[in-house]
Amino acid sequence: MGKVYVFEHPLIQHKTAMIRQKETSVKDFRDLVKEIAMLMGYEATRELPLEKVEIETPMCRTEVRMLQGEDIAIVPILRAGLGMVDGMLALVPNAKVGHVGLYRDPSTHEPVEYYCKLPKDIAKRQVFVLDPMLATGGSAVAAIDFIKKQGAKNITFMCLIASPEGISALQAAHPDVDIFIAAKDERLNENAYILPGLGDAGDRLYGTK
Repeated sequence: MGKVYVFEHPLIQHKTAMIRQKETSVKDFRDLVKEIAMLMGYEATRELPLEKVEIETPMCRTEVRMLQGEDIAIVPILRAGLGMVDGMLALVPNAKVGHVGLYRDPSTHEPVEYYCKLPKDIAKRQVFVLDPMLATGGSAVAAIDFIKKQGAKNITFMCLIASPEGISALQAAHPDVDIFIAAKDERLNENAYILPGLGDAGDRLYGTK
């Protein structure tokens, strides 16, 4: 079973509290999401493999440890997941970026795919799937289904806010996937929005509501 990691770092908790506030501006919301993603990425990349490499400093030759191949892919779930990409790329700038487009059917609350474009060598890469909200879990499950169909095996899911229902659904469908969460919330409401949550992350990122 993959692990579920809920962050308790003071900076992540503080910045997550700020994005919850309804008066937070679009610019500030966007900047904070990027910052939180970068802070989360520091821990989420802890298990990346290293290899010994010989280099030359201004003083002498020495052996150091560096990332083994940097075979990393970042896959945001459109559109809200895009807000987390730059934070991750600040840590791993050579990562390839794929995209999975899903929207939630307003009546069934189930995800519907409209776009999927991944690196051709996704099967050999450590994949980080990004989506600010893990509500019902439907979008995350569907996105990871698509990614696995392309051959990916090493997948980590990262989100800002998660519901207990979403965590359970994702674990049930993909028990091999580690889940990194900035904050675990109370529950879903009757419209499948997270409470207390932060509203619609996509609308708040792009000012569309």
